[in-house]
Amino acid sequence: MTNTGKRTGNGTGNENAVHVIGGGLAGSEAAFQIAARGVPVILHEMRPVRMTDAHQTEGLAELVCSNSFRSDDSETNAVGVLHQEMRMMGSVIMTAADRHKVPAGGALAVDRDGFSDCVEQMLTDHPLITLERGEVTEIPADWGQVIIATGPLTSPALAEMVREFGGEDELAFFDAIAPIVHYDSINMDVAWFQSRYDKSTDGGDGKDYINCPLDKPQYEAFITALLDGEKMSFREWEENTPYFEGCMPIEIMASRGHETLRFGPMKPVGLTNAHDGSRPHAVIQLRQDNALGTLYNMVGFQTKLKYAEQVRVFQTIPGLESAQFARLGGLHRNTFINAPRLLDEQLRMKGWPALRFAGQITGVEGYIESAAIGLMAGIMAAAQATDSEWTPPPVDTAHGALLAHITGGADADTFQPMNVNFGLFPPIDLAITPNGKKRKLRGRERKMAYSARALDSFASWAGIMKAA
Repeated sequence: MTNTGKRTGNGTGNENAVHVIGGGLAGSEAAFQIAARGVPVILHEMRPVRMTDAHQTEGLAELVCSNSFRSDDSETNAVGVLHQEMRMMGSVIMTAADRHKVPAGGALAVDRDGFSDCVEQMLTDHPLITLERGEVTEIPADWGQVIIATGPLTSPALAEMVREFGGEDELAFFDAIAPIVHYDSINMDVAWFQSRYDKSTDGGDGKDYINCPLDKPQYEAFITALLDGEKMSFREWEENTPYFEGCMPIEIMASRGHETLRFGPMKPVGLTNAHDGSRPHAVIQLRQDNALGTLYNMVGFQTKLKYAEQVRVFQTIPGLESAQFARLGGLHRNTFINAPRLLDEQLRMKGWPALRFAGQITGVEGYIESAAIGLMAGIMAAAQATDSEWTPPPVDTAHGALLAHITGGADADTFQPMNVNFGLFPPIDLAITPNGKKRKLRGRERKMAYSARALDSFASWAGIMKAA
């Protein structure tokens, strides 16, 4: 049953259509991959009929936290490898990201509005995709294949349906949002532009980030203010919900020790104050958030401080004394299923082969990881709809490693959200020297070997599975 708002698209309402629930990154990618293989899709997005606590717009693939897809280095970084693999598959998410990227050093960051608009345009322009606005509270019996890609902000009714069928208690963790600052309110007589170690985007000038410096007394005063600031309160059912380590609020990090932030998001390494040549004790970096360069987000500054406290505390930062905030930080509850226990190797609910899951709800963490699972779920659904063979990506690829982890590689009893990383890949420890001896690979050389092996394996797989 759906609470329908409006339907846009090309009238794809036949019984052969695959229903994709959720218009985030995973759902958008899944719908695109299905349609690219000649199978009709109905993409259900509940916004704006029902909004969430974190979303600001009704746009598809809205980025509710950071605007960064993290490293785009496909030679030594597992995230960059995942980016490149998705590009090989004609990913709508990577296409939009590449079209709307903004300076971010070695990372891939995007203008969030331009990115969302581009994804939505590509989907609604496709003749086999219909976008239906309205909340899905249950899955009608006459629907065929279904992909649930509702992400961490799944509506309560749908989450309860999944919980009851799966027989598992819902798992949850908290995710925090970093503030966004208007550029013209930043004091550039104090702050300066520089990427860490002068790394640049697309051969730029190595000045992709704004840096706000703190000396030791300023850092100590900031940590004290952070710890003393009034925090958002929890409801009773939220109190024992854990945080995901990759999106930890800065107050939680600071509570682990006064130096923790200085070795985390406020680390000063690779930076020199452009105004006086000094090395700061700590630094707060801001990254461009839109193509116009009018908005900058505070990197790694997810927070659960109350709004008034955010303004008070963050305006003590040198360079942000008069900062005006386009958006303040926040906190929302994320949910995910125990995928190793509930899903088969094709992301289907065990005992319900017409129902797949994709994105963060499967227990992957990160924008690009979510989109990658959506990509695979879409290809799987299209193969099932056309009676074609599904061949999983090799486990030594980023896609294959992620898929293997959430569908059985992880321990179901201790399962927690996971980013892509080389630790998920099969080991590649030895190299053969020119004289025929074996030696261990270490450091950058080892990462390069992982990356090269993954991209070579994935290219072969993509040649078989990519849409015509």
